[in-house]
Amino acid sequence: MDEMVKKALAKWPAVPHCYGWLGLDARGDWYLRDARAQAAGAFGSGPVAARGSRLEHAGLIGFIKRNYAHDEAGQWFFQNGPQRVYVELQATPWIWRVALDGAVHSHTGIAAAVRQVHTDEQGRVYLQTSDGFGLVHTQDVLTVADALEAGRWPAPQPLLAHELPARFGYVPSPLALSVELLARNPSHD
Repeated sequence: MDEMVKKALAKWPAVPHCYGWLGLDARGDWYLRDARAQAAGAFGSGPVAARGSRLEHAGLIGFIKRNYAHDEAGQWFFQNGPQRVYVELQATPWIWRVALDGAVHSHTGIAAAVRQVHTDEQGRVYLQTSDGFGLVHTQDVLTVADALEAGRWPAPQPLLAHELPARFGYVPSPLALSVELLARNPSHD
């Protein structure tokens, strides 16, 4: 986490959290979701308009990557100074890129070691790594196949996509969870 973020948290510890305004797609791209995008539907499974605007500013993307983390409930967020901006996930909290030599890096640039390979009923490929669970970028699936064929990684284990969040402890939509919790306990602020 950036030093300036740590200082802002210490100075303003009670800034309200932000939900629904940032998304991470299945290719590791970040999206800013204004009110119009949020009104169009859910980020992960809604229409393309629900994604919002793809972020392209390298400095902003770098700042988000350096300050990307998760809470104890498995909700992923970007710590923007004193404000926690929860991330809507189209797929998983990590999107893995796999180099031809088998090196694995997250969409945030973190290197990881492969522990397990999984596939779902739609043929998507996932890696359980030293840094967590995530989807393999579509452009790298053939590289994973080569690593499997060469015996460098363990044989893939099948999983059902709808079971992934519970099994690997992440929340795809912190916004939906916050709405659900508020509906259960309307007196909670």
